[in-house]
Amino acid sequence: MNEVALESLAGPQFKLSEEQDMLVRMARDFVADNVIPVAAEFDEKAIFPEEIFHKARELGIVNMLIPEAYGGVGASCFEEALVSEELGYGCTGISTSLGVNSLAMLPILIAGSDEQKAYWLGERAGEQGQFCSYGVTEANAGSNVAGIQTRADKKGAAYIINGSKTFITNASYAHFYTIFAKTDPAAGHRGMTCFLVDRDSPGLSVGKKFDKLGQRASDTSEIVFENVEAPEENIVGEVGQGFYIAMKVFDFSRPGVAAAACGLQRRALEESVKYAREREAFGLPIYQHQAVGHKIADMAINYEASRLLTWQAAWQVDEGVFNPRIPAYAKAFAADMATKAAVDAVQVFGGYGYMKEYPVEKLLRDVKIFQIYEGTSEIQRNIIVRELFRGR
Repeated sequence: MNEVALESLAGPQFKLSEEQDMLVRMARDFVADNVIPVAAEFDEKAIFPEEIFHKARELGIVNMLIPEAYGGVGASCFEEALVSEELGYGCTGISTSLGVNSLAMLPILIAGSDEQKAYWLGERAGEQGQFCSYGVTEANAGSNVAGIQTRADKKGAAYIINGSKTFITNASYAHFYTIFAKTDPAAGHRGMTCFLVDRDSPGLSVGKKFDKLGQRASDTSEIVFENVEAPEENIVGEVGQGFYIAMKVFDFSRPGVAAAACGLQRRALEESVKYAREREAFGLPIYQHQAVGHKIADMAINYEASRLLTWQAAWQVDEGVFNPRIPAYAKAFAADMATKAAVDAVQVFGGYGYMKEYPVEKLLRDVKIFQIYEGTSEIQRNIIVRELFRGR
């Protein structure tokens, strides 16, 4: 087989380009200087990282998906995942708040008009540095996206929205929202539509911030809509396309969530290695005891495997290949292995791991939500089963 033929069989590269390597180093330095020193305080006091967000925006490591044509950096999904891992390493509460703008922008990037992209992404999120939130989840419709009950009824040249959304990240600080509502309830999932809704719209109110177990630096609140008017030009895509847009969003968003889980895994691994080298028991550093050493070895194996799945999922998006099974692999495995890593890190630290003065206690509280948001681990497995047996 000649050299040209061999080259045509080459798959994705495992070595980062010089530019990607510089991006990782820049994000890592940013996290070391701006995130890690304040993470414990922001967690304890549930402080929203607004100043950190704007510093990251100036550096170009948030709002990364805004295209260059609209004033952004036009990063790839893979490049965003690289940064998400670094932010997740520092604090997944802060990283969630910094990253949700990209989630809220995805419907616009996927199905929005040029005018919507220029105004909402370029002017509002980009030039003005505004926050935006993504509104799908409701009290009785979490995993079952098609079961949302928020209504949007047509009235003249506008739609009147009534209902509520819950567990919405950054809702208290967002200047606008991408909201999913039923425009034709009788049509089931085909009756859902995506709207852009301004925070200042009459009838829109944000409820009390939820008090959470972990990721406390991220704001999570309820949004209530009482006869909120959304003009027709604020429809993203077409009427009835909302469910399909939401499903496509997951293909784009899950690699970033998986990457943040990888960051938490790496933090658990590094903290465990450092502690197990310094801590002695029975006259030996504890890593030399197999029961401890093997836990840390498993952390390393699972981190590397999680990262490879995450890179594959992000690479697939950038290549324009949409196979929901791959992001589901990455999100489920990274979330589950991050949870295992956090539990095992606390065990490595023993009694000290249960104390707030040591970093692994926070990792354990922060990690659980990875198995819940952006589709639970059970939903990821449902997707995998569906795709494995599709057409068979």
